[in-house]
Amino acid sequence: MRAQLPGVSLELRGELLNPELVEGLLAGTYDLALLRTDTPVDATVEVTTLRSERLVAVLPTGHPLAGHREIPLGALANEPIVVHPSRDRSSMHGRVLAACARAGFEPSALVEVGETATLVVFVAAGHGVALVPESVQSLRVDGVTYLPLIETETVDLGLARRAGRNSAAAEQVAAVIEKYVSVRH
Repeated sequence: MRAQLPGVSLELRGELLNPELVEGLLAGTYDLALLRTDTPVDATVEVTTLRSERLVAVLPTGHPLAGHREIPLGALANEPIVVHPSRDRSSMHGRVLAACARAGFEPSALVEVGETATLVVFVAAGHGVALVPESVQSLRVDGVTYLPLIETETVDLGLARRAGRNSAAAEQVAAVIEKYVSVRH
C-alpha cells in the first residue's frame, strides 16, 4: 500500500467481528473493513467479494489424525470444536456449524473464542479442533497441524465500505486491496 499510495496515511485496527466492523463503517470510524461473509450486512454497506477460501482443519499436533494428508470432516464428529462466537456475532460460527451438518454431525461441544489467533492457540492447548480459512495457516503456532478437508467447504473474504460515501483516498486504498488481495495466493 505504501508503495502504491505513498501520500495516503493508514490507521490499521486488529481483528474485530462483523457486527463491530459494520457499526464502525456506519459511524464513520472505519472507511474500509475486511470481513468474511456471503450475505448482505446492511443496506448502506457495499461488500465486494475479494476471494473464496477453502476451510481447513486445525488439530493439535499430537492428535491421531494429525499425520494424515487430508481428512473427511466427519472424522471430527466426536471432537469439541473451537469456534468464533454465535448469535450473528461472527459469520464463521454459522459457516462451521453448517459444514458440520453437511458432513452429518452436530459438534459434541463448542468452545467459543473471539479472535482467530486465540482460536488456534486454544487448539494447540488441546481444547478442541477447529475449521479456519486456508489463509490462517500463515499463523505459525507451535502445537497445531493444519489439514485439508476432503470436502470442499469455502468462505468468502470481502471488502466492505459505505455505499457511495467514501473519500477519494479510501477509494484509492480499496482499489489497491481489490487488485492485490483478490489474487489467490
